[in-house]
Amino acid sequence: MQDVAPLNPEQLAPLAVEAMRALLAEGESENTVRSYQSALRYWAAWFWLRYAQALSLPVAVPVVLQFIVDHAERKTALGLGTELPSAVDQALVASGYKAKLGAPALATLMHRISVLSKVHQLQALDNPCQDPAVRELLSKTRRAYSKRGVVPQKKMALTKDPLEAMLETCDDSLRGVRDRALLLFAWTSGGRRRSEVTAAAIENVQKVGDRVYVFTLHRSKTNQAGSAQSDKDKPVVGPSADALEAWLQRSEISEGAIFRRIRRGDKIAEPLSPAAVRDIVKARAALAGLSGGYSAHSLRSGFVTEAARQNVPIGETMALTGHASAAAVVGYFRAESAIGSRAARLLGELPVADSAAEDDDLT
Repeated sequence: MQDVAPLNPEQLAPLAVEAMRALLAEGESENTVRSYQSALRYWAAWFWLRYAQALSLPVAVPVVLQFIVDHAERKTALGLGTELPSAVDQALVASGYKAKLGAPALATLMHRISVLSKVHQLQALDNPCQDPAVRELLSKTRRAYSKRGVVPQKKMALTKDPLEAMLETCDDSLRGVRDRALLLFAWTSGGRRRSEVTAAAIENVQKVGDRVYVFTLHRSKTNQAGSAQSDKDKPVVGPSADALEAWLQRSEISEGAIFRRIRRGDKIAEPLSPAAVRDIVKARAALAGLSGGYSAHSLRSGFVTEAARQNVPIGETMALTGHASAAAVVGYFRAESAIGSRAARLLGELPVADSAAEDDDLT
């Protein structure tokens, strides 16, 4: 046996540090990694323009406070404004770090702070984002936005009726057959996330009966480790099974990703990206003449909302969506899902006063 140098129990070996970073990176989803990279690029660009030097860790607390007031809107004599100089804002847009001039959404600001905090945490550095002054400013910033009536904008829920309108736009062309199969697969199997749709492979789908497939969801947002779960099998039945079978027959896909790009001449190409799923939903909504901001996530929120409309027990809904808590599912419910609630009609049907009586009351 070769001699092995003893390690220092107080310090991680250099190679182990690299191995740890590699495992952490590999364990993150592609979307998460991209969002982290984008946030850190923005931090570096902003820091350079503000301080004329390269960003280095750990970041000082005053820098984080400056970042917040540069990007969070507050009331001024001229209306809402931030501390970000116009020249810096224009430079960030011109360089591609921002899409447009002005303050970002509050969620974007919070995400960038969260990413910086995560980087300090992973490198075991003093975390400026946990400083009391930073936490207090963020708390008051959220409260200020809330008092102004600023709330996170949720995408339109793609319930049964708009879904059927979108399906009507899917003709018998190869692209139409694919899009129909994708929309039905994603919606009826529990409102699959776009990353789950693109990860679906032939090896994970099994035909178990007439017009019945079972899709085995090995990994999801709430099951990143791919551990065995009793509800990992998601049914694809009836019209959804028909659409999936039609796509598999037309595309002649026999292994790998189910949903692929279609190139010129109806050539089946590489797997769709998560962004492509979003684009398909948006395109089909536009073709159907649907107004509102539909996106890939509308498939998930729409499934939950429709289940609530049809009084499906929340446990059955969660078994398909894969949500870990009932509170998370309730968060997807839209106002229309409560219209049929008996709780909204506790007073029953009250008599309606005639118009003359109403006029007398008002005078």
